Amino acid sequence: MRPSPTRFFTVSSGGLLLVTAAAKLISSSGTAEVLQLGDPLLVLPFKHVLWIVGVLELIVARACFIEKREWLQAGLIAWLATNFMLYRLGLLLIGYHKPCACLGNLIDALHVSPETADTAAKLILGYLLLGSYATLFWLWRQKRKPSP
Repeated sequence: MRPSPTRFFTVSSGGLLLVTAAAKLISSSGTAEVLQLGDPLLVLPFKHVLWIVGVLELIVARACFIEKREWLQAGLIAWLATNFMLYRLGLLLIGYHKPCACLGNLIDALHVSPETADTAAKLILGYLLLGSYATLFWLWRQKRKPSP
């Protein structure tokens, strides 16, 4: 059986989500003061936000590796990426212009600047967002094609 053209996207997305989930979950288990501060949009402490989002990313990553229904994989990625985009838009609307804490304080341990981590998070978001909607469109088009 030939692999689907969408398989690379779903597996690579699963890998990215696995890495970002690990960063969030490791960071949320720390004791940094910033973890106790409230998220500017969600009001919950950063620690809880990182934990919740990390678990959601793990669930979607698992689906990327195990689930057989491509439309479900792409749909979950699209749902998660759309929520990330709406979160970032919400931050802009309330005038919050600091780098996103979406990778947690693990970036400090890796000696990566917050701006670099924020740019990486934006690139990952773009990949997940555009790739998932392109995959869903491609799957929709394939379904509509008449069978030979």
